[in-house]
Amino acid sequence: MKLRPAWTEDLQPPNDINAVDPIEQIGRAYNVLYAEMAAIENLRIGESFVEAIRALYSCPYPILTTGMGKAGHIARKFAATLCSTGSPAVYLHPGEAAHGDLGIIGPGITANPREDVLVAFSTSGKTEEVLETIRRGRNLGLDTVIGVTSHPDSELRELSDIVIDMGTIDEAGELGLAPSASIAAMLAISDALAIVLSEEKGFLAAEFGARHHGGYLGKKARRG
Repeated sequence: MKLRPAWTEDLQPPNDINAVDPIEQIGRAYNVLYAEMAAIENLRIGESFVEAIRALYSCPYPILTTGMGKAGHIARKFAATLCSTGSPAVYLHPGEAAHGDLGIIGPGITANPREDVLVAFSTSGKTEEVLETIRRGRNLGLDTVIGVTSHPDSELRELSDIVIDMGTIDEAGELGLAPSASIAAMLAISDALAIVLSEEKGFLAAEFGARHHGGYLGKKARRG
């Protein structure tokens, strides 16, 4: 079997990374950092954030988070941070929700109606899997949806009870396509929600340590 060469006359060989000016590379790296810092700096925390904290504080069940793609990674990390800071949470994958995982929403073992709270992350607010999860979740009794989004024509805004607006964000890089600055802003908002919520609950270092029985952070919390 004849192996195909890495490139032929019809294809350009890869750029020589060693020929790139390192100062230029560092400058472009800083441009990425500046884009992400600007996205966070331009965030405006207001009444919707306070309403979100109230809803999360009052939620008697595990808080649900959802998001697709890169936003899904933030939603999953948010759930993990909530768990470690005194607020049980579960990440609901929008794709798996369509295949039965949506059943986490709805009446529990009692006849009492659930008061589920779902935090949905989507920069565009147009991700169909996320929107469908919310629509179907409402049919099962989903009570409160907190949407974290950017685009002004985001459909997520219409489906949410509370909207945390990330504002207009320009992604980093020449293409301006890869989720970067938007994800930095999304992460910052999720951390602000988790930490403020834990402080409102009076969460203590000892409680943090009880949830981190291994690792450096657990030892640090228990020493405190």
